[in-house]
Amino acid sequence: MGRKSLKEPRQKEIIKAFYKIVKKDGLENASIQKIAESIQINPSLIMHYFRSREHLVYGLVEFILDRWLLIFDVKDAEDPRDALDKVLDNIFSKKWNSLFDDGTSYSLYSLAFRNKTIRQRYKHLLDSLRQRLAEMIEACNESKSLAVKDPVAAADIIFVLVDGAYYYLSLVDDKAEYDRRLAVYKKHALNVLS
Repeated sequence: MGRKSLKEPRQKEIIKAFYKIVKKDGLENASIQKIAESIQINPSLIMHYFRSREHLVYGLVEFILDRWLLIFDVKDAEDPRDALDKVLDNIFSKKWNSLFDDGTSYSLYSLAFRNKTIRQRYKHLLDSLRQRLAEMIEACNESKSLAVKDPVAAADIIFVLVDGAYYYLSLVDDKAEYDRRLAVYKKHALNVLS
């Protein structure tokens, strides 16, 4: 019986530490040294698992996808429509916004304008969210609880609303205004499905 590889768990630990530092200090101030100090390992061990800081950033983009996909975790749903309603409730709630730090997300997103690999990974991340929602809408069509002509287009429009909503709402400090605007955006998303 061979020794179990520590690579994947160690990489996850490093990425989580990287995320915490980026969240606190910003992407531009997150260093290999800070990551190593935060989890009490030698910086060379980080370089053993990630060839460069750029590869750490790639891992952080994947971490975002894993976090954002949690919004679709509705195991207690009774049927496809109930599952879709719960996902939309999650998307248009503070839960969605709390899954990942906005500042970190937008810092990574800005790199997509200068780094082709990050752009491709970010696009894959956003396409994955849209695809998952389109599949849920299609399941509702099949169960006859919805009759959306183009589930892919509907999912895309909803996420365009979501992307714009959270970009704007990250600037809103007043809780009542935040909640009011989020409710309006959700209503418009529901109109896309009717």
